[in-house]
Amino acid sequence: MASSQGSVGAVTIQNNHIPSGPHWSTGINQYQQQQQQQQHHTARSLERALEDAVCSGILNLSGRKLREYPGTNYDLTDTTQADLSKNRLTEIPPELCLFAPLESLNLYHNCIKCIPEAIINLQMLTYLDISRNLLSVLPKYLFNLPLKVLLVSNNKLVSIPEEIGRSKELMELDVSCNEIQILPTQVGRLQALRELNIRKNCLHMLPEELADLPLIRLDFSCNKITEIPPAYRKLSQLQTIILDNNPMQSPPAQICLKGKVHIFKYLNIQACRIEKKPDSLDLPTLGKRCLPQPFLTDMEDFYPNKNPGPDSGIGSDNGDKRLSTTEPSDDDTVSLHSQVSEIARADALSLLSKMDSCKGSDKEHLADEDDDELKEVVDLRKIAVQLLQQEQQNLKTSQSDSEPKWPEVPPVFNQNEERRRNKYLRKDYLKVGNRQEYSSTDPSFTIRRKMEHLREEMEQIGLLRQNIESRLKVLLPDDVGAALMDGVVLCHLANHISPRSVCSIHVPSPAVPKLSMAKCRRNVENFLDACKRLGVPQDKLCLPHHILEERGLVKVGVTIQALLDLPMSKSPHLSSV
Repeated sequence: MASSQGSVGAVTIQNNHIPSGPHWSTGINQYQQQQQQQQHHTARSLERALEDAVCSGILNLSGRKLREYPGTNYDLTDTTQADLSKNRLTEIPPELCLFAPLESLNLYHNCIKCIPEAIINLQMLTYLDISRNLLSVLPKYLFNLPLKVLLVSNNKLVSIPEEIGRSKELMELDVSCNEIQILPTQVGRLQALRELNIRKNCLHMLPEELADLPLIRLDFSCNKITEIPPAYRKLSQLQTIILDNNPMQSPPAQICLKGKVHIFKYLNIQACRIEKKPDSLDLPTLGKRCLPQPFLTDMEDFYPNKNPGPDSGIGSDNGDKRLSTTEPSDDDTVSLHSQVSEIARADALSLLSKMDSCKGSDKEHLADEDDDELKEVVDLRKIAVQLLQQEQQNLKTSQSDSEPKWPEVPPVFNQNEERRRNKYLRKDYLKVGNRQEYSSTDPSFTIRRKMEHLREEMEQIGLLRQNIESRLKVLLPDDVGAALMDGVVLCHLANHISPRSVCSIHVPSPAVPKLSMAKCRRNVENFLDACKRLGVPQDKLCLPHHILEERGLVKVGVTIQALLDLPMSKSPHLSSV
């Protein structure tokens, strides 16, 4: 029993016997031989790949852990496709830049830090993949190549040069997984672009110029974008839009989750709202023409160009505290229309009779006339009505006593109406006291002179429109006074001529689309102060009510013309004040 146990133990020891030194040396030799064979095989396969490239024109050296270009001993100048991806290259080999017929170059997953200028020799290159490298900047000369596909994702890019607009043939651009903060507007010039991937960057906004591109796929997910411009509704060819992982506010996240159709419906609704907003700087859609309105019989005839008022009433406590342009400010209550003499009465009656006789065909006639003739007819009707009303008031005052009396008014029913009529009564009182003076100073006034004066004013208003549109590159509506009333356009004009001349501008917002009268007045006063500081003479400065009440467009035009005529040396004058 014992012997058997001893024999078992001996066998165990024999099986666990550790080999001596000579056995280790033979193992090392075998490993070295295997490594040499593998290197020889790799070298042989590399030579074979280079030999095949000489014959086929396609160089494939992918995944070989190369640190330098190995094909210096081979004539590869006829290569059309080169794949050096998944290596350890630190720069683009200069030999590659001599392959004039090269059409496709793949340098994916290397350690390249810059692109040499010699790459401009590759004037046949249409495909370039340099993703997953260490690039920090894209050189300007890169966009002189006829690229159709440019893949530069997973690098360290901070910006894209504006010269990208030269790549007119570019169809696919991938700059995802970088650190780009602003996408240049020149991307909108890539009229052949079909796919744009700007995923996982630091973008805060999208340029509206992308709306003009024939994009099929757009990916801007994983950024900091809060709004899609309404102009993107024009992307009619877009099939895929990826926008997840963004703090979206317009459209809201609930709409974005529903897909492309709902997103485009929201953008169309937003575009309609913007086009109907009268105070926005996107002014080409505001010039809607309308037929003359029926005449009024109360004191509102003295304000024919008045709007209901820029104050929307949002945030007001009640109607009594709400500002409105139909109620002139205390500084401007004395501004009165000029009176006419007895000679103008017959001309005014004849003018009205002619207009009423062709009232049935008025709409058809106005539809065929030019824009200037339509405005002239409307203004003449208003002038004729004003003349008749003023003459009737003259007759009443001539029969009354010399002392001014308050005109009788019907009873009022609420506080707002009473307050408004009190202002009208005060204006009537002032007119009764000063009517005789106005009549005596202008006894020979006629309709013809008024029409000539009106034509001159229209020419000056046309010059005013031309000055603003040429400087700000916008299209003003037909009613220039309404467009300038809130002072936003004028403040932008002053800042265009001299930057930061108007530091604070009140602009409408989506919540309150119309400015209050107080904010309009601040904008106008800031504009006039800026004109004064820039050197506009005092005699050419208009008054605030010329802009706010749309009554002095001619004087506003004189002020703007004087502002535009200032020498360029006076533009920095504001900074020294």
